[in-house]
Amino acid sequence: MHKRTLIRAGAALALAIAAPAFAQGGSYPDKPIKIIVPYPPGGFNDTLARTVGAKLQAAWGQTVVVDNKPGGATVIGLDAAAKSPPDGYTLAIIPFSFAVNPYIFAKLPYDSQKDFTPITLAATTANLLVVPTASPFNSMKELLAQAKAKPGSISYASTGIGSSNHLSMEKFKQMAGVDITHVPYKGSAPAVTDLIGGQINVMFDNISNVLPHVKSGKLKALAVTTPTRSPLAPEVPTVIEAGVPGYELAVWFGIAAPGGTPKPIVDKLNAGLVKILRMPDVKEKFAAQGVEAIGSTVEQFQSHLQAQRTMWAKVVKDAGVTPE
Repeated sequence: MHKRTLIRAGAALALAIAAPAFAQGGSYPDKPIKIIVPYPPGGFNDTLARTVGAKLQAAWGQTVVVDNKPGGATVIGLDAAAKSPPDGYTLAIIPFSFAVNPYIFAKLPYDSQKDFTPITLAATTANLLVVPTASPFNSMKELLAQAKAKPGSISYASTGIGSSNHLSMEKFKQMAGVDITHVPYKGSAPAVTDLIGGQINVMFDNISNVLPHVKSGKLKALAVTTPTRSPLAPEVPTVIEAGVPGYELAVWFGIAAPGGTPKPIVDKLNAGLVKILRMPDVKEKFAAQGVEAIGSTVEQFQSHLQAQRTMWAKVVKDAGVTPE
């Protein structure tokens, strides 16, 4: 029998024995909780984990530790979470790429549907379509006009294969019927640096990453990916308004537990996390970074994940995306 199967079988037996206690509220949690972040410290995925971790610790009286496990396009950290006992003491931040990677990588060390239990859709943010201040493009329509007149002449940056800025542009290219050349980077900072310097022509990036450069005059914002304008940049039109009907994309952040986590624990985690995500100070902290705190039900998050899988499976296939 596979090692992971044996581990899960043993954990399932132990949890089955303990099920009556859980059903009555039990003693969960009675030891430290770990939140795995599949990225290095810094960035919103890390902020999310540390914010809800501190609030959970205060509310439940148990230590909550954030464990950053970056690498492998989030696969390393998520694999560690998938292999953890399904007892409610290991959680994971589930990023946008979680719903994309199964269609990019020929083989993952985990099953993204069976090895994870969704807890809540925690937050969403927008991507901005930005160009250097010196760019000749002052609107998305001008950008599209050149892209159609000279296919492949415009370059765009991303933070890597399968990232939200990569797939924002691939979806944009498909819906707008244009060819724009992809230049992947190892992170947002070097990509934005080259964009500001004019080595790259255009980029979709999280609003929190590029809006400061727009406000300082180093970049121009042409459009926002969400279906309505961002309150942080109300003067910037949506991609739909700017000329690509039906286009919308929100970068999202979720929280999950290993597959098989008992429902009473999942329900307690969901209730606790939703309460935290709806606290005024948490909503204000996230909003200052261009992020909207959500806090969904388990069922809503499950539906969201399925919709994301369906959409990105098609985009990845049509774009012919493969691992770097």
